[in-house]
Amino acid sequence: MAAKKKTYDCAVGCPVEAALDLIDGKWKGVILYHLQEGTLRFNELQRRLGAVNHRMLTKQLRELEEAGLITRTIHAQVPPRVDYALSPEGKSMQPIIEALAAWGQARLARLG
Repeated sequence: MAAKKKTYDCAVGCPVEAALDLIDGKWKGVILYHLQEGTLRFNELQRRLGAVNHRMLTKQLRELEEAGLITRTIHAQVPPRVDYALSPEGKSMQPIIEALAAWGQARLARLG
């Protein structure tokens, strides 16, 4: 599925806006973080995220797929199996996600 093109009013912060727009929402960054380990099924993602409900996880996964950051593979079996993985574009965000994780860990250590 091709990512939808979105236009931005390219002022000074436009590239930052474009990047943050891809991972906005409470769960998208965390989903990308967990998918760095490899392909995961829906239920495994939901277990790892903990507090996310089924509806919200589905919505966030669809938006990440639409943005071209993850792939969704449906296996023809009963019951159906659906796998999620980082796309090449999603893998290109790995340094950003790792930097966010390191910054968050350091901040939590300072606060706690």
